[in-house]
Amino acid sequence: MSLLHRIPFALRVPLFTAGLMILVGFLASQQVLSMLRQVQDDRIRELAQLQIESLSVALGPLVSRNDIWEVYDTLDRAAGQNESQRLIFAAVANEEGAVLAATDPRRAPVDSNMAGLTKGAQALRALSVVGDTAEIKVLAPIVYQGRTVGKILTEMDVSDLVAERKSVARVLLIGNTVATVLLAILGYLAMRRILMPVIRVVARMRDSAEAPEPIAQVDMPAGDSEMAQLAKSFNSMVGAIGAKAEADRRLAERERFVSLGRLSSSLAHEINNPLGGLLNVVDTVQKYADRPEVVRESAELLKRGLGHMRDVARATLDLNRLDLEGAILAAEDFQDLKLLIEPEISRQQQRLGWEVGKIACTLPAAPVRQIALNLLLNASEAAGKEGRVSLKAGHCKGRLCLEIADTGPGLSKAACVRLLGAGATTTGGGGVGLRLVRDLVSQLKGSVSVDRAGGETIIRVVLPC
Repeated sequence: MSLLHRIPFALRVPLFTAGLMILVGFLASQQVLSMLRQVQDDRIRELAQLQIESLSVALGPLVSRNDIWEVYDTLDRAAGQNESQRLIFAAVANEEGAVLAATDPRRAPVDSNMAGLTKGAQALRALSVVGDTAEIKVLAPIVYQGRTVGKILTEMDVSDLVAERKSVARVLLIGNTVATVLLAILGYLAMRRILMPVIRVVARMRDSAEAPEPIAQVDMPAGDSEMAQLAKSFNSMVGAIGAKAEADRRLAERERFVSLGRLSSSLAHEINNPLGGLLNVVDTVQKYADRPEVVRESAELLKRGLGHMRDVARATLDLNRLDLEGAILAAEDFQDLKLLIEPEISRQQQRLGWEVGKIACTLPAAPVRQIALNLLLNASEAAGKEGRVSLKAGHCKGRLCLEIADTGPGLSKAACVRLLGAGATTTGGGGVGLRLVRDLVSQLKGSVSVDRAGGETIIRVVLPC
């Protein structure tokens, strides 16, 4: 996930607004500075033009006559009259580029070539203040009676213009920064207020896990805005989730008793058969009470029969307990399951495979028994007459692995949805107790999978110890 997506939405929007403000402020500042630069350039160009034109008028006849002293005197008087103006240096050359006079003779001796002084000089029409330079050079021709008789080079002080430009840029930077920060804060507060219903919904869903609480009426947005509709829809969804959870709980409870009901006929037969034999034993004892060996043998038969009936009754009662904090799973629990499923297997004339290895997992016995029994009942029903059902259970890599297989045609689509689906079950049919199996496996933080191999449907349940 990128860093941008980790930032809360209520903060992302103000940051985006601040970014736009910075961009707009930068563009606006550039525009203002560009306009200021244009104004300054026009101003300095106008001053330079007035100054150079006045000098050209005075110097034109003197340069045409090569009157060095008069040219120097004119430049000196111009420099003296411009103490409060911008002229720093001026030099005049004839048509060949030889210097006639300059305000600073040491810098531009007479008859020296002016080309060495014109580096960086600008033409009058293209004059502009570039960068942070405090001085600019202007090179212009001297025209007398319609012809060019020489050149004049002037250096002008523009430090005040550069300082003004820096001051304006500094003011713009500070102003844009303050405006951006204020707008970002106001944007954050405004977005926080606007998105408060969404924040409440997210908080409810995060803190309440699978059972979110509705938004209180006092916190509902006013009016019929999108946020108000969102809050109302959330409350409706919470109510629907609660109703659905209750319906699922009741249905799972019914399925648990349905699975027990399916055993009732087989268990009644399992109890009825030995019960008839036990009554015969009682008759035998009454008839031959004077024969100790008959009474002893009858007592042994009576004890075994009652013990079997006791085991069936105990296994049935234990199956009906789903307390997750109850007894720890042991190998004896699988013997109880075998005792309960054998009557159904016998009724269907099926073959039962039973392989229980070492059980070293500290898991609650009741839900594991319920999981295995429901899957065995469904496997027996799927296998049909003279089919085969098998169970394998054991400890593997820190987990309890259950594997129930049958030779039936395989799970239907509806049964797979009920057993493997992650959401609420909406399909009917498809196996009794599979929804309960799914819920119990989920409570124990395990997993369930279905496979088809060798003509058998294999359901594997893995439960962490």
